Amino acid sequence: MNKAITDGIVFQPLPFAAGLGVWSSGDGTPGSDTYATSGTGVFVPADQDFGGALEVQKTATVQKLRYMGETPILRGCYLRITARVKAVAGPLPSVRIAGWAGRNGGGAAVVPVSVGPQTQLSTYGAVVEVSAIVGSGDRTGVDLVWGAAAYGHFGVDLTGPSGGLVRIDDIVIEDVTVAFQRDMMAMVDVRDYGAKGDNVADDSAAFEAADAAAAGREILVPAGVYRLAQDVTIQNRIRFQGRVTQQADKRFILQKDFDYQTYVDAFGNEVEAFRKAYQALLNFADHESLDLNGRRITLTAPIDMQACDPLRTTFATRRVIRNGQIEAAAGAGWDTVSVTSQATYSAGNAATLTNVINVANIAVGALVLGAGVGREVYVTSTNVAARTVRLSGALYDAAGTQTFTFRRFKYLLDFSGYASLSQFILADMEFQCAGLASGILLAPDGLTFHLRDSFVNRPKDRGVTSPGTGCQGMMVDRCQFLSNEQSLRVQDRTTTALNSNTNDAKIRDNRIVLFRHFAVLAGGGALITGNHWFHGDTQNDGVRRGGLVFTQPNCRAAVTGNYIDNCFIEWTNESDANPAYVSGLTFGGLTVTGNHFVCIDVSSAFTFIVVKPYGPGHAVQGLSVTGNVFRTFEGNIDRVETVDTTFADLDRGRMRQVSFAGNVFHGVTTMTANPAVLTHTQATAATSWVARTDPYLPFLGRARFVDAVVADGPLTTAGGAMVNQMPWADNLYSADQRDVRFVFDQALKGTIRYTVRMDNPI
Repeated sequence: MNKAITDGIVFQPLPFAAGLGVWSSGDGTPGSDTYATSGTGVFVPADQDFGGALEVQKTATVQKLRYMGETPILRGCYLRITARVKAVAGPLPSVRIAGWAGRNGGGAAVVPVSVGPQTQLSTYGAVVEVSAIVGSGDRTGVDLVWGAAAYGHFGVDLTGPSGGLVRIDDIVIEDVTVAFQRDMMAMVDVRDYGAKGDNVADDSAAFEAADAAAAGREILVPAGVYRLAQDVTIQNRIRFQGRVTQQADKRFILQKDFDYQTYVDAFGNEVEAFRKAYQALLNFADHESLDLNGRRITLTAPIDMQACDPLRTTFATRRVIRNGQIEAAAGAGWDTVSVTSQATYSAGNAATLTNVINVANIAVGALVLGAGVGREVYVTSTNVAARTVRLSGALYDAAGTQTFTFRRFKYLLDFSGYASLSQFILADMEFQCAGLASGILLAPDGLTFHLRDSFVNRPKDRGVTSPGTGCQGMMVDRCQFLSNEQSLRVQDRTTTALNSNTNDAKIRDNRIVLFRHFAVLAGGGALITGNHWFHGDTQNDGVRRGGLVFTQPNCRAAVTGNYIDNCFIEWTNESDANPAYVSGLTFGGLTVTGNHFVCIDVSSAFTFIVVKPYGPGHAVQGLSVTGNVFRTFEGNIDRVETVDTTFADLDRGRMRQVSFAGNVFHGVTTMTANPAVLTHTQATAATSWVARTDPYLPFLGRARFVDAVVADGPLTTAGGAMVNQMPWADNLYSADQRDVRFVFDQALKGTIRYTVRMDNPI
C-alpha cells in the first residue's frame, strides 16, 4: 500500500531551491518565522555532496527547521522522514528528525513524542543521514506514534553547542507502509521464515517458525508446493494459496483451523485431506470431532484408516467424524479378493483354523465360507509363522481338514488394521456405496463403536461388518440401510446390513430396506428397538429369509417395538462348535414384545419366528412373545412360529418358561398361545374325554400341564341328568403327547374349558 501511488497524496516537501519561505525556523505553523527572513539560513546552490542545500548557522539551543506544508497523518499509513546533513565549520551539534503535530480544525495535537533518535556530528564534511518513522500505530520501528494527529510540520532539530555551520540536503518524506503491511494485515508469510515451496526442501522448520512468530496473526502459505518432512503443529490460523505434501507417518495438526475444508486447502486432494485430518483428530486432545463441512469425498479404493496414522495401532478415546458424504467411484480397488486354502478345524479349539495353507494371502476381515461354517464368520487375525487363522466365531460342523474360501470385501472405511479401536463415532454421515463397495469394516477389537443418524446406501456386499470383538457394546441409532439388491428376489440376495459377534449391541430406530439379512448377531445382551426392516419382493408365494438372525442359543436379547416386514426372526445355534445339546444353557433369554409383524403374498407355511437347532437335544427355556401384532396381506399363513428341523428338532419334553400371550392375529389360521385356553365338547357321554391341543400350543408343543378346567355349561349323563363333578387330567396323552385325557367317575357329556401349557413354568 502506498498512498502517493494509490490516492495521489503528496507527502514530499518542496526542495530548498523553490524558496525558503516555506521553511520555518519555528514550529512550521502559519505565521512562524521562515529562513527566508530570519537571516540564519541561506540556500547554497552548488554543494559538492548535495547539489542545492540549506546552510544553517546554529544560534539557538534547539535550532529548528520545519516544512510549513501540512503533511497528512493517515490511519494505517506510515511515513519515513529522512535528512542528510554535514557539519561545515564551528562547534559540532547533534541532529534529529522532529515535527509539530496538528489536529483537525487547527491547534496542537497531544502526542507522546515529537522528536526522533538523535545523532552527534563528529567530522566536518562527513555526510550523516538521520531518519524517523511517523504513523498512527504503536508498532515496532515507529518513532513518532501520532495516532491523535491529523497532520504534521516535519524537519530537523540541531541541538548542542551553538555557533556551528551545518548544511542540510532536501528533506525526503516517503510512504513506507509496505514495511508494516504484514503486521497491519495480521498475516505472517511462511516464505519470510525460509520456506521454499519447491517440493524439494524440507519446509517444516519454516512453518514452525512462522507459527511461533504469528502470535495470533494468520499464517499465509502462498503459491507453491511445500514439503513437510517432519511433524508440524500450527497453533495459529492459517490460509493456503499453495499446498503441502507430507508422508503418512508424519503429522500435520492445525489447532485453530481444524476442519476438513482447511485440510483440503492444504493438501489439494480431498482423499489425502481426509487421511491427514483423521490423523490429526487422533493426535490432538483439544478436538473431539472432525467436521467434514458437508463435503463429499469420492473414493476409488478403500481408505485404510489405521494406515492414516501408521504409528498407532490402538486408540480408546472418544472421537467423532461427522457431517459428510463418502462416495465410491468405479475402480479396481473395490474388487473382492477370494482366496481358497486348505485348513484344519477342531471343536476343541473353536475359534482357530490350524495348518492353514498360504495363510499370508488371507486378509483380516475376510468372510469365511466352507462346509459347516455359519453365517457372518470372519477372519479376526492371522499368524503366518504358526499357520493359524483366528475366527470371529466357532464353526458348527467343520471338524477335520477341508478347503475354505476367504472372501475379502472392500469397504469405504476400513478400520481392520487396528489391533483395537474404542469409543469411535460416525455421525450424520452418508456412505454412498453405489453397488461398488461395502460400507464400514470395524476393528478386530474394541468397545462402543457408534454409528448414528447416517445412511449406508447400496453396499455391494455388507453395510457394517465386525470381523472380531470390535463390536462390543456397538450402537447403531437412527440410520438407514438401503440395499443394492432391491430388484432381486429374496432368494437371490446376498447382502447383509450389519453383524455383531459379541455382547451388548444396541440397534435402535433404524430403517433397513430389502437385504438378505438385516442383522446377524452372535453375541448376547442385544437391544433391538424401534426399527423397521423389510425384505420382501413381488413374487407370488415368495420365499422369505431371516431378517434378524441370532446365532447363539442363549441370546439374552430384547426385540421391542419394531416393524418386522416380510421376514422372520431366526434363532439358531450355528455359532456353537458343539451344536448338540449335552449340558448347560439351551435356547433361552429372548423377549419379543410389542412388535408389528407383517407379510404380503407369502406361502401359507411362512412363519414370523423360527427356531433352528443345529444339533439334537435342545429345548426352549426362556422365551416371551407378548403384545405383538401379526398381520398378513394377500393370503393367510398357518401359524406364526415354527421349528426348522433341517439339522435337528427340539426336545419338547424339556420346554420351560415359554410365554405366548396378549398377541393379536390377523390372517393367521392358528392363533397360538402358551398357556392356551381351549374348549372341548363331548357329544357322547363317556368317562374319558380326549381333548386335542394340536395346533394351538407354540412350536406344536406337548400338553405337559393343565392349570385349570371348568365346565362351560352343565355336564349331564346320557339321560340328561345334570352332574356336578370335576375330572382329573391325564397329560401328555396319545402317541405324540399333544392330547389331554379328562377322566370322570361316570359317563358324562358337555363342554369344558381348560388351560394347558406346553412348558414347565418354574
